[in-house]
Amino acid sequence: MKLINTMLFLLAGTALQAQVITSPNGQLKVNVSCDNGVANYSVVLDSDTLICKSPLGLRTTIGDYTKGLKLTGMSEIKSVSENYSLPQSKIADISYTANEATYSFATDAERSVPAFDVTMHVDNSNVAFKYTIHSVRARGGERLSCIVEEENTIYTFPEGTTSFNCPQMLPQGGFARTTPSYETFYEYDAPLGKNGSGLGYVFPALFKIGDKGWVMLNETNVGGNYCGSRIDCAGDRAYTIAYPDEREFGGVGQANPGLSLPGDTPWRTITVGRTMAPLAETTIQWDLVKPQYEASIDYKYGRSAWSWIIRMDDSCNYDEQKEYIDFASEMGWEYLLIDAWWDRNIGYEKIEELSKYAQSKGVGLFLWYNSNGYWNDAPQGPRGKLHRLMDRRREMAWLQKAGIKGLKIDFIGGDKQQCMQMYEDILFDANEFGLMVIFHGCTLPRGWERMYPNFAAAEAVRASENLSFGQNDNDLEAKAGTIHPVLRNAVANMDFGGSALNKRYSKGNDRGTYRRTSDVYALATAVLFQSPIQNFALAPNNLTDAPDWAIDFMKKVPTTWEDMKYIDGYPGKYLIMARKHAGKWILAAINAEEKPLELQYNVNELFSGSEPVTVYSDTPELVGGVKTVKANKKGIIKLSVPCNGGLVVMQ
Repeated sequence: MKLINTMLFLLAGTALQAQVITSPNGQLKVNVSCDNGVANYSVVLDSDTLICKSPLGLRTTIGDYTKGLKLTGMSEIKSVSENYSLPQSKIADISYTANEATYSFATDAERSVPAFDVTMHVDNSNVAFKYTIHSVRARGGERLSCIVEEENTIYTFPEGTTSFNCPQMLPQGGFARTTPSYETFYEYDAPLGKNGSGLGYVFPALFKIGDKGWVMLNETNVGGNYCGSRIDCAGDRAYTIAYPDEREFGGVGQANPGLSLPGDTPWRTITVGRTMAPLAETTIQWDLVKPQYEASIDYKYGRSAWSWIIRMDDSCNYDEQKEYIDFASEMGWEYLLIDAWWDRNIGYEKIEELSKYAQSKGVGLFLWYNSNGYWNDAPQGPRGKLHRLMDRRREMAWLQKAGIKGLKIDFIGGDKQQCMQMYEDILFDANEFGLMVIFHGCTLPRGWERMYPNFAAAEAVRASENLSFGQNDNDLEAKAGTIHPVLRNAVANMDFGGSALNKRYSKGNDRGTYRRTSDVYALATAVLFQSPIQNFALAPNNLTDAPDWAIDFMKKVPTTWEDMKYIDGYPGKYLIMARKHAGKWILAAINAEEKPLELQYNVNELFSGSEPVTVYSDTPELVGGVKTVKANKKGIIKLSVPCNGGLVVMQ
């Protein structure tokens, strides 16, 4: 018999009734029960049910644990707490306190022996749970491994719930068979019962529970130990955990995860709030994981120039990258990202030369890599350098010798356990050679900022390259910008690659797609979109054709933050948030609605009301400027943000 803490198992033939675990403040409650052989849970905030009674369980190769169950044990509820630092995340110093309990479920055949446990972790804004599957006795000996064929975790929402979710991309589609990569448009205030493009929705997933509050679903602690999951429609008001499609990752590997027993699944997280503040500010994705290795060096973060977003593939040549090194140096930025085709257009020897030149200018280099060995048809090079251990370590040894600071790795295209093992292996090896890693065309990071100390950021969003590819993304830029910081960026660092100051996405600033948003919007999203390495879309021509006040701001904008606060917003309409750096707050706002966003803001909430504040703002015609504003005697300043415009307030 396996005991967890002071697990109290009842005698065979008996079963526990419904059990309750509450948050430390007593406002968030989870009910766990077993009815008619099915494990269930529900989530209640004060007196409002946010997740209705929903099934729990799994179906595995060693047993079907979705029916015929008994709740046979519950541990004592214990308080857990921790303080830790994570300077590369949205909050540098994190602390939490939660209550935890473990519930054991047995099958009818062996009621006294737990088939699996569910561990519940409840803090004042989050519910998290994971399954622990135990080994079983079988003919020929004990079964010490299994495949999880199906997870019967259901999320059932109340009537009147709407959703704000990103549909899962079809596998082996898009450019050169590189999907899925979390890069579709969000649905806003959509009715339940839809299923995206037929394969559900990616994490994180957002739901508005009428006028009762908000719920965000996610998962964390996913590395090589499991596959990445998504949610799939399971009824008019219900969604279930779904595993990868067999066709992902070029068909390589199995869709269902395997476990050594006893083995844990990832944590399923449910973040709740009356407003979106607890969702935007949550740290649950890091609270529940541990570092997998120590950082080999003291990684340095900062701003980065990037030619590809404005000048595309043709800019990947020696002369233009040298021009961008000079540009990064003049901006006072720490890095330059050299994108695809550098191996062909510049070459390894010339990259070493560029790296030496960059270092002389105080700039470090990141280099782009294609992930693929055999799972997509993307032609961009370098190819075939990272998927095999020997090749990867030889390449990383050269990168270290050449003084390169990090890699941007593209086109992985899948969530299978084999994909997650590849992410983990790349990060582990890169750390040995002192290299940071940014992923593109990739999965959502699931606790990786804390798990892997050299992990910098990931795309996993419909990011800035689409602004260059099509006008529609520019027309919807502000609308998308209002949801990214409170959903995708709420759970992991996001490499969006934005804040362009060109009017058009081209080298001459005279052709290509049109930017609809203002220069102040670009400044605001430099604050709202969080990543410790920011690959900004500025270009050398901006030194002369962009406003001086905008360039001065972008020279100084930080990329690491001590704290953050959600102030107000509605996904698809507007957003107001603040981030803190070096003891000082910066407030930023953007607006996607046709009518101006009119604000009466009390500066005493973030700033010293006795001192004037610096305000970057737009006219109704999106002409930006900077001014100094003094609050009235009550500490109030009046501000307006036009459609497609932005606002930045700092002291």
